[in-house]
Amino acid sequence: MAGTNYELTLVLAESALELVPRELWGHPSVYKYARRRGKPPGQVLLDRSIHHQAMFRLPRSEKRGRPDIVHVSLLAALDSPLNREGILRVYVHTINDYVIWINPKTRIPRNYNRFVGLMEQLFEVGQVPPNAPEPLITIQPMNLPSLISHIGSKEVVLLSERGEQIKLAKLAARLAKAENPVVIVGGFPHGDFEKETYDLASEVYSIYGGRSLEAWTVVSHVLAALAQELRIV
Repeated sequence: MAGTNYELTLVLAESALELVPRELWGHPSVYKYARRRGKPPGQVLLDRSIHHQAMFRLPRSEKRGRPDIVHVSLLAALDSPLNREGILRVYVHTINDYVIWINPKTRIPRNYNRFVGLMEQLFEVGQVPPNAPEPLITIQPMNLPSLISHIGSKEVVLLSERGEQIKLAKLAARLAKAENPVVIVGGFPHGDFEKETYDLASEVYSIYGGRSLEAWTVVSHVLAALAQELRIV
């Protein structure tokens, strides 16, 4: 069992969470959606289910426009026994190099539309709640190498279908013995991590025999396995 100061940091990396980029503001699907919501096009989240036609020529479009991945993954992480026991820290790194810090006590809205509104407010004002002396969620420009350097852990585990195959129980045992490890999970729907992300990892593992899983599935399984290894559940 890990020591009393043990802490795991979960990073959702290259996450498909962003405001609609400027080059898409004039597209009919974007304009109509923003007008219906009473907002400028640049203040609404990019969402493939709504803006699919507009995204065809967007660079790295296969990795973008899926806020739901972050939403469900955060619900799984923040409701986990590890978070309830105060030993989990969660960051979201976005595909456009913003980093979102989430207070462990934060209750992410279960309703997707409310989550979207919360993230749009976060991008607009920089923290939630606005003007709070101790915000629950903050955002700032930061790339992934800077975030990993800020966290300061030597044990950075990247979970990728390209990684070495490992059983969940064995991975959990390794994480439990490490000193405040970091686990990186992709927050995007398709494609692969950037090379610089692989370069940050001390180990790269696959928990499903080289096959892909949804981010929230990976988050749920890894956190549950570690909670069992730490005898929390």
